[in-house]
Amino acid sequence: MTTQNNLTAQPNHSVSIMKPVLIGAAIALLVISFFVFGVDYPNPAWGKYWMIKPLIITPLAGATGGAFYAFMAYQSSRGFNRTLAILLSIVVYLIGLWLGTVLGLAGTMWN
Repeated sequence: MTTQNNLTAQPNHSVSIMKPVLIGAAIALLVISFFVFGVDYPNPAWGKYWMIKPLIITPLAGATGGAFYAFMAYQSSRGFNRTLAILLSIVVYLIGLWLGTVLGLAGTMWN
């Protein structure tokens, strides 16, 4: 006689951190590109490579907001209120995106 294992597999709700991080960085890159590439005649005092700073800092801020979303998604899978987690993630992402944009454009377009 053989014994059968009647245990059912528990679903594994692992949350990947890379997808929200990349999406957050891509959205931030699109937002800052709208401002940076919209400048037709940059101020000569800004320097030759003035675009590099905002194009690096703002997507990093967006990626951090995406990582916070992944953290809150993990917390909601452990019992935290999902609606509150999404709303908090959106607020934190928007504040981080705004601060990253200001920090990236400081000394050039944000004076």
